[in-house]
Amino acid sequence: MTDLLKSIQDLRVKILDTWRLLDLDTVKTQIAALEIQMSAPAFWNDAEQAQKVSKEAAELRQEVADWEEFVKEVSELQELAGLGDAAMAEDLGDKFVQAQAQFSKMEFATLFAGEYDKDPAIVAIHAGSGGTEAQDWTQMLTRMYMRYAEKKGWRVTVLWESRAEDVGLKSITFRVEGRWAYGYLKSEAGVHRLVRISPFDAEKMRHTTFALVEVIPELEDVAEIEIDPKDLRIDTFMSGGKGGQSVNTTYSAVRIVHLPTNISVSCQNERSQQQNKETAMKVLKSKLHQLALKAKEQEKSDLRGEYQSAEWGNQIRSYVLHPYKLVKDHRTDFETTDAEGVLEGEVEPFMEAYLRHALGETDRFQEANKE
Repeated sequence: MTDLLKSIQDLRVKILDTWRLLDLDTVKTQIAALEIQMSAPAFWNDAEQAQKVSKEAAELRQEVADWEEFVKEVSELQELAGLGDAAMAEDLGDKFVQAQAQFSKMEFATLFAGEYDKDPAIVAIHAGSGGTEAQDWTQMLTRMYMRYAEKKGWRVTVLWESRAEDVGLKSITFRVEGRWAYGYLKSEAGVHRLVRISPFDAEKMRHTTFALVEVIPELEDVAEIEIDPKDLRIDTFMSGGKGGQSVNTTYSAVRIVHLPTNISVSCQNERSQQQNKETAMKVLKSKLHQLALKAKEQEKSDLRGEYQSAEWGNQIRSYVLHPYKLVKDHRTDFETTDAEGVLEGEVEPFMEAYLRHALGETDRFQEANKE
């Protein structure tokens, strides 16, 4: 019982250290300032801005409330362990294990130190080599991320999709909005490899195929990013048909090509051509901003340069469904045999492993996740 009490005390110290690291007392001050702003008579005059402020306040309140409740639970656990009642030892031990797991999950927020980690994410998935298999794989990955977003309570908006004639998706672009959306999803950028018995092969042969995932932050303020209109080619086309069956069938879809970089952005989700143009332009500016940041760090002329082409040898993660089941991240060596669970959206452990790896915490993470 003495050892258990010491372990609980150590956990409580870690929790309070994390509270200070997250600067939650300052967050409380931010909440108070937002509440004053929200109480102003003219607050709802700008509905769009008001919604953003209200959402930010709600997210911050929830973050503080979660940590306050957790501190309370562990403090109560410490008090019970301090009674030294042997009859309670097993139950308290179980609750301590649960508290450790909860702390690991909540402490994850300390990994988000990037300038854009709090921003929405723009995710694009493109089928690589492999024909029908690659198109089906692109759709499987899309479903995986949408299931993950659903579990996180995030909002997903499809901006563009190009459906294959037979099965799956040639490419898709969607926006993900939620707390730390880009912070989580940025770890997924790269080539994803699938190995399985193809359901589209009459001879039931094993196939290897690839899809490329791109992730960029959607910048809140892109007004300062200037683009010469002469550098743009803007095409409009119908949103209906393949890739847009559920959208209106007027010429409202927009494709913008930035000629100097050949970066292309399409949008068909909005109700009008002007709205689609505005959304596409915002995504284009976000991509150009990301490209400029990458150019400062390394001499690359293309946003996709980091990931090269969608073919063998460039993958960041492999999903093997035959002859055995294994999902393995080649950057961190983190792996699981629960391939079905991963494809159902249980992908966060891979994100955490990557973020901890980037901060040099791989050993601690792998030790905590040993079965």
